[in-house]
Amino acid sequence: MNESSAEARPEPSPAPGRESAPGRVVLLTTSHRVAPGLLSWPAWQALRTADTVLCADGAHPQLPYLREAGIAVTQASPTARELVDACAGGRTVVVVATGEGEPELTDGLARLAGSGRVAMPELELLPASYDLPGARLLDLVQVMDRIRAECPWSSRQTHEGLAKYGIEEAYELVEAIEAGDREELREELGDVLLQVVFHSRIAEEDPDAPFSVDDVAGGIVAKLIHRHPHVFGDERAETPEDVAEHWLRTKAEEKRRTSITEGVPLGQPGLALAAKLASRVRTAGLEVPLPRGEGIGYELLALAVAAEADGVDPEAALRAAARVYRDAIKDTEAARTTDGGQEDEA
Repeated sequence: MNESSAEARPEPSPAPGRESAPGRVVLLTTSHRVAPGLLSWPAWQALRTADTVLCADGAHPQLPYLREAGIAVTQASPTARELVDACAGGRTVVVVATGEGEPELTDGLARLAGSGRVAMPELELLPASYDLPGARLLDLVQVMDRIRAECPWSSRQTHEGLAKYGIEEAYELVEAIEAGDREELREELGDVLLQVVFHSRIAEEDPDAPFSVDDVAGGIVAKLIHRHPHVFGDERAETPEDVAEHWLRTKAEEKRRTSITEGVPLGQPGLALAAKLASRVRTAGLEVPLPRGEGIGYELLALAVAAEADGVDPEAALRAAARVYRDAIKDTEAARTTDGGQEDEA
């Protein structure tokens, strides 16, 4: 074995009858997204009973905790053949895998086993720690941090410069939902999530009021808990309308708003704006007559309010109709091209 440093315990002499036993290899995998030292009980048992514990990475985050627990670890990068030889005499060798999972070593063991010429030890893959739900978000934060530091384009971006991309990604997400494309939906959700992480990373650099993605996540967690007293508190909600009432009441308390129209962005598309205002009016139980006026704007306003009352999203309905119109345009264009080609042939 190519050892750069060694702290291995003395190898015991094989017990009678073990000389020809092929032994056992345990590949111990850990998650870098879980705090080092938090290993499963089977992992600790394998480590404590092993004849030899190897790790190729001298800076592996688990090593200080293993040594603190009295586990002697040899820093070494054995070949597959060397590892098989180390198991001779029925010994157990535990390999603490690096973040990449030791693909060269496992491939070499597979080749040896496939040759049929080597008495192979028992091979076991033992996960020592598992990712928690949402753990890959930590990877995204780390990747974004490196991109922000090293990418010539990303390192120069600002909140203002990225604003248009947030709008574009949101519309692309809506399009994927309306198209029913699951693969596209997953991808567009990722693009929207990127915007959140990107803006949060930029915000860390603000000299006056910095905040991080943890602050963003902490804020939305606190908001969700406060606005769901029927889930996290003692209030009751039997219907979606009850939930909406809780939400608007707690939101008004948080923002100290004096009007139900506060917080409705006026820059959104017109039909969506009209429907949002109508929804606020209906939820608040107000009777607000529609303004009278001449022109298509007032007619569209009345249609949007009527659609919202019927549970229809007028913006989505118009987009659906527009897509049908788009297909009709393409069909007409295709027919014209076909007719033109036939005339040329004639």
